[in-house]
Amino acid sequence: MVLLVGGCSQEKTQPVPDAATILAAIPPADAAQYEHVPDMKNWRNPYLIVRADGVALLDAADNAEIILKPDDLLGTLAHLPASNWPYGRVVAVTESRASEQDGVAVRRYKGIVGGVLEGAHIAVKWVPAA
Repeated sequence: MVLLVGGCSQEKTQPVPDAATILAAIPPADAAQYEHVPDMKNWRNPYLIVRADGVALLDAADNAEIILKPDDLLGTLAHLPASNWPYGRVVAVTESRASEQDGVAVRRYKGIVGGVLEGAHIAVKWVPAA
């Protein structure tokens, strides 16, 4: 009798997929669709800004920056709706430097962000700083 109760109470739960698995479901980047975007204001995929204090995801709807730690980047990108990826698995990345002192931190974060994105097979369109 104990075995029957124990067997009935066990539910089979599906493991929650990790961010890289979710992102892998997005089609690969299609350079033909995004290489000739004339103005980055028309960019429709995720847009990141590497800053001295981390990385920011630009929310174009509110023109706001959502500050992230590099460790949170893939999880945040994975939770974006599929409609945010019309060019496939590619993000635009630029940098923001308030001062020369920020340069070292920005370069460090730029390397980290590039490695995280590359590890998840996300193409990067590097955008020169304005």
